[in-house]
Amino acid sequence: MANAASGMAVHDDCKLKFLELKAKRTHRFIVFKIEEKQKQVIVEKLGEPTESYEDFTKCLPADECRYAVYDFDFLTAENVPKSRIFFIAWSPDTSRIRSKMIYASSKDRFKRELDGIQVELQATDPTEMGLDVFKSRAN
Repeated sequence: MANAASGMAVHDDCKLKFLELKAKRTHRFIVFKIEEKQKQVIVEKLGEPTESYEDFTKCLPADECRYAVYDFDFLTAENVPKSRIFFIAWSPDTSRIRSKMIYASSKDRFKRELDGIQVELQATDPTEMGLDVFKSRAN
């Protein structure tokens, strides 16, 4: 089950919580972390449905890589409420090079485990994943 490129496994909880977000909408967001010692991706933080985009961005460390999924609600030009599931590969410039390499090499396989991702964002600083970016990519 480990990823051949990086040797990272995906904890079953990651898939389970993602399915809850997608089907039941019990979470606004999920932050995932790679546990290097255990060589697997785990759930680090779950966001309640009432939590905001600001709450989500506060959960991403300024100097460490993470994966995240965010359930973004928006109104179309016709005022129809919609939602898109975003996958964010958070890789700040200040994070360790080794960490960036591990996250980069594990990303595609991890993303494949989460069936139902609609939009992918790669971000190295908060401006690359601002609400304006979400709005422009959601349509």
